[in-house]
Amino acid sequence: MIPSRCGFVAIVGAPNAGKSTLMNRLTGAKLSIVSPKAQTTRFRVLGILMRAESQVLLVDTPGIFKPKRKLDRAMVAAAWSGAADADIAILMVDARSGLREDVRQIATQLGASGRRCWLVLNKVDLVEPPSLLPLTAALTALAAFEETFMVSAQTGEGIRALADALAAVVPEGPWLYPEDDLTDLPDRLLAAETVREQIFLQTHEEVPYGATVETESYKERKDGSVRIEVTIYVARPGHKAILIGDKGSKIKAIGARARQDLAGLLDRPVHLFLNVKERKGWDEEGARLRAIGLEDPGKG
Repeated sequence: MIPSRCGFVAIVGAPNAGKSTLMNRLTGAKLSIVSPKAQTTRFRVLGILMRAESQVLLVDTPGIFKPKRKLDRAMVAAAWSGAADADIAILMVDARSGLREDVRQIATQLGASGRRCWLVLNKVDLVEPPSLLPLTAALTALAAFEETFMVSAQTGEGIRALADALAAVVPEGPWLYPEDDLTDLPDRLLAAETVREQIFLQTHEEVPYGATVETESYKERKDGSVRIEVTIYVARPGHKAILIGDKGSKIKAIGARARQDLAGLLDRPVHLFLNVKERKGWDEEGARLRAIGLEDPGKG
């Protein structure tokens, strides 16, 4: 009898390296929200990859950057704790951007931690192949990567080989989740994140970063549908006006697309109601951070 395997794999890196796209591609489901903007992911998201006898528990983490707000510190702390708790940490690097200073610092810190780590160069379809070997050599000088993979999370290139390798290397042990589970993300949080994704995709500049989303009510109805009430908190009055839009046009568009995405994710009809409230300084409030799945990093 072939033994079962199960282990945690944390995906870490600088903002916009493609970590969420990689996790969604590996699991075959849209579990982490994705946008072209940096710092979209705010907390750890677990995705479950089933491969033969292996259950690979993928942990998508926030991008690591220089924090300014309490929210930022909580995001960076979540990323590093995700790496510390995992059996293997994957450093994901945007091959187009190369060895930027923030990537150098992350690789150095990973190397100093002594943890098992792999290197994944992403977006290799967008660069000239000869540039990949010097980049790999420079990164390997900073951390003892056991394996290196070159992928395109967007197109799927190299993903099968990475999935197979992860399935083969996670430790022997019983599965921690049912075979048909895709994530441990509660539906209430999934609803809030789906709305937040649309804020990132449909608004610009600082608005997405100045907003947080919380599910206030999530009720199953007798007809099999679900009624969800969501509040969007913004730090400034101007952001509230932008989110609502002319005669409510923007908030209707955000709600319509989020409702459509949620119906697909939850596999049932969704009645979604959005409310926008101004709450100055929400990104320094411990209660708001806990509501979106982050630990309060305290003062400092």
